[in-house]
Amino acid sequence: MTLPGAADAAGRHAGDGGRVRAYVGLGANLGDARGAVRGAIDALDRLPGTRVVARSSLWRSAPVDAQGPDFVNAVVALDTTLAAEALLAALQALEHAQGRERPYRHAPRTLDLDLLLWGDRIAATPALTLPHPRLHLRAFVLEPLAEIAPALVLPGLGALAPWRAAAADQVVERMAS
Repeated sequence: MTLPGAADAAGRHAGDGGRVRAYVGLGANLGDARGAVRGAIDALDRLPGTRVVARSSLWRSAPVDAQGPDFVNAVVALDTTLAAEALLAALQALEHAQGRERPYRHAPRTLDLDLLLWGDRIAATPALTLPHPRLHLRAFVLEPLAEIAPALVLPGLGALAPWRAAAADQVVERMAS
């Protein structure tokens, strides 16, 4: 039996209909990047069994380990009944619908959706790694994540604050609405 408010092994909470809090990172640096990120947030809210419960501001960052225009980034918190693998598949389908191509690693993107966290789950499979690799090293993820969940503890990694301090040399800028 799971106590009210306590998460089970899958990250679900008793009394919430089996919903899991998941966090998704969004980014784009081709075409109408702002429009792509905003449209993706709306599309995430329409996924079955899913609702957006918090969204960060839009943030600008230079590409990391890549070339191309600056990225527009954001993070959303979702409450979802989708399993982590099903949510990841839905994210990839949304990317594909927006013309995402993967010609090489770190290529510019019309839309990039990353499953950052799914409850408290820690996983390392060929298809899915949770928490998302390098999320704790990237200011373009940490700053919008801290904006919507400042007290969040990253499973297996700890509090956000030390990671934000470690990434403080990376330039990210909150964009005007």
